[in-house]
Amino acid sequence: MAKWYVAAKKADFNGIGQRFSISPVLARVIRNRDIEGDEAIEKYLHGTIRDLYDPAFLKGSREAVLLLKDKIKGQMPVRVIGDYDADGICSSYILKRGLEACGAVVDTMIPHRMKDGYGLNEHLVDEAYADGIDTILTCDNGIAAYAQIEQAKKYGMTVIVTDHHEIPYEEEPLAEPDPETGETSRRWYKIPPADVVIDPKQPGDTYPFQEICGAVVAFKLMQLLFAEFGFDGISTDLTSGKRSLLDELLEFAAFATICDVMPLREENRILVRHGLELMKQTQNVGLHALMEVNQILPWQDGKLGAFHIGFVLGPCLNASGRLDSAQRAMELLDSKTREAAVAQAAFLKQLNDSRKEMTEEYVKIAVEMIESGPLKDDRVLVVFLPDCHESIAGIIAGRLREKYAHPFFVLTKAEEGLKGSGRSIEAYHMYEGLHGVEDLLTKYGGHKLAAGLSLEEKNLQELRRRLNADCHLTEEDFVHKILIDVPMPLSYVNMQFVESLSLLEPFGNGNKKPVFACKDVPISHVQLRGKNKNVAGFLLTDETGRKLSGIYFGEAERFYEEMQGRQSLHIVYYPDINEFRGNRSLQIVVTNYMIPGAQS
Repeated sequence: MAKWYVAAKKADFNGIGQRFSISPVLARVIRNRDIEGDEAIEKYLHGTIRDLYDPAFLKGSREAVLLLKDKIKGQMPVRVIGDYDADGICSSYILKRGLEACGAVVDTMIPHRMKDGYGLNEHLVDEAYADGIDTILTCDNGIAAYAQIEQAKKYGMTVIVTDHHEIPYEEEPLAEPDPETGETSRRWYKIPPADVVIDPKQPGDTYPFQEICGAVVAFKLMQLLFAEFGFDGISTDLTSGKRSLLDELLEFAAFATICDVMPLREENRILVRHGLELMKQTQNVGLHALMEVNQILPWQDGKLGAFHIGFVLGPCLNASGRLDSAQRAMELLDSKTREAAVAQAAFLKQLNDSRKEMTEEYVKIAVEMIESGPLKDDRVLVVFLPDCHESIAGIIAGRLREKYAHPFFVLTKAEEGLKGSGRSIEAYHMYEGLHGVEDLLTKYGGHKLAAGLSLEEKNLQELRRRLNADCHLTEEDFVHKILIDVPMPLSYVNMQFVESLSLLEPFGNGNKKPVFACKDVPISHVQLRGKNKNVAGFLLTDETGRKLSGIYFGEAERFYEEMQGRQSLHIVYYPDINEFRGNRSLQIVVTNYMIPGAQS
């Protein structure tokens, strides 16, 4: 059961609407995203590439450019070491492609998920040294690789770290509380002993917006390096058809921003919006092929949004790192011929299709396990799926979290003991939960809403017991809360209004789709649709008597059963335009519903 709340943030919505030529409804939605003041609203609605922040604000960026310039001049071999997810793959491509263009001797190494694990490790350093590599350049990792970088420095290697993750720290208790701040402990940040560290979250960094992904950090570095070499900058006029190399690199910075679920605010919003327009006419053979095999054809129909990247194309890159090797994805992006690119793209799509099938299979097994046993009474659920591929544990945990609104850990058998991932709800800090049971774990890490862990199998039951005993979750914490932007009658919905919603795109983390609601909406002609009968279609009637097509993608069978004999319902919805065989019609996408008279 979900609880609905109406956002109550105040502003002069009519005045905002008049000044920016938008409806008061859109003005209200923007205010609900905490965008305040004319300057911020203007940037939100009409921000351009010129509004991106100067990369020189990144601490260490100028030093890194000068160091790389010397390495390029001296033809000293550089190895880019990334990560096996979409952000790491895109970061690696940006750095490799950019350095190659500047004349560098450069190659890439993306760790294998199963054999190497995450980020820079000792044997990768050893391999680089044995291969005669002069400089290790990390991306989307490295900030926590203190010992590994220390090892590289003992070999006499140069190390440049580019990352965006939190800085590791140690906390020292104070003898007495600080008289000014009241703090009872002091943090000592562990910056790795690299020649240069670039990470917007490091102490002393002056970059105005910290929430950028690894690929954006890499892109910013290349932006500065290209300026040093006199290369063309980002194209500001997309209608000219002219593209610089920096434009191509920006595409992948935008791609990774979406895939890494970074907040689509501030410059991320501008970068993604600009990047999506560039991607519609991408000149990268591999990306073009990936769109083609997934039947996404923006060069024909102009349709490409954050959804396509986050839920169709990005998972194909991620699948390479999950089920095969992320080097496959790098080869795709590096493709020189259409034939080679299409073959590689088709392989990655097949991998992702297999990943989806595996996910569905194990989600079903997990649900049956929960519903038929004692787990359903737990507040923090630990599900053990011994035969499940460890790479999809996090995806399964996320799916279960969505279904049950509880924190979930999904564990699988690994080469040594058990390994797994967790996904949490707002009320439960997952990293702190694991910190409280660290004596049971061989390894763990993460943050509030997601974490990874390893442990010996003998500790499984005790882990489950203590996680539940130590948590302070109540039934209220498990209630799905829906914040409604605007209670809006369906009669307000027309083509012009729906088209105006595009001004708010791209949607995603930090800039969710607007949420509207309407009470006592007449409903009729409910039917199940789709190959698997997993979609509910129906007709809704607005206050004027107009019929509107409606659709519901949730638990369709349950919806269908609940609507039998019902004549109306309360809905949370998003208005959309359905295009079929050249015809365009309004469609109401119902995202949540409530039967009149039921408890909210």
